Amino acid sequence: MQNQNMNVNQLGNQMQPNQAISTNRGGHELIDTHEVLSCMINMLEQYQLYDQHIQDPELKSIVQRQSAFATQLYNTIVESFQTGQKPTVSTQVYNMTQNHQFEYGMKPGQPKKPKSSVSELTDECFSSFMLEHTKSLSPLLATTALEMTNPVLRRVLADSVPNFIEMSYEISLYQNKHGYYQVPQLMEQDEQLLLNSYTKAPQQGMTH
Repeated sequence: MQNQNMNVNQLGNQMQPNQAISTNRGGHELIDTHEVLSCMINMLEQYQLYDQHIQDPELKSIVQRQSAFATQLYNTIVESFQTGQKPTVSTQVYNMTQNHQFEYGMKPGQPKKPKSSVSELTDECFSSFMLEHTKSLSPLLATTALEMTNPVLRRVLADSVPNFIEMSYEISLYQNKHGYYQVPQLMEQDEQLLLNSYTKAPQQGMTH
């Protein structure tokens, strides 16, 4: 009987670490965060590749600053993912250097088609690749944070969404300035019709 009790106690001791993990994290969030981290690794590795081929110093500066910021953010997420506790380095705020001025309208140009060799890739291509990375991570982070059980990891991921939005905005502004990202507009009459097609609703449940 004593040996049986000892075996039971040993089994209980062995199960405690696993029980602590299971009560602190749900299976779906582990899988979803695994996908987030994998996408961030993909972005960071691709950024290293782009950095070697980018010609414009301004775009090279953007790729290096975004890479440095995303690397620190990746480390913060990894720490929160593994410990479930407040990370050593909290999430920071990404500050872009582009101004907020868009140029509107379309200009004629040559029809686009896929490049047939790596040597044909340009800064326009690399900036488009960068934009795809940041744009895909923004909704992925938001979706992952929506139903997360661990409050610390949830907050880290949720706070990261605005940073990737800011990165995307920075790249789109850069592209627009160089004519890579054109912004068409509606005719003024159609624009006004859309702007005036809504009105405010009366506030419910509020006392004045």
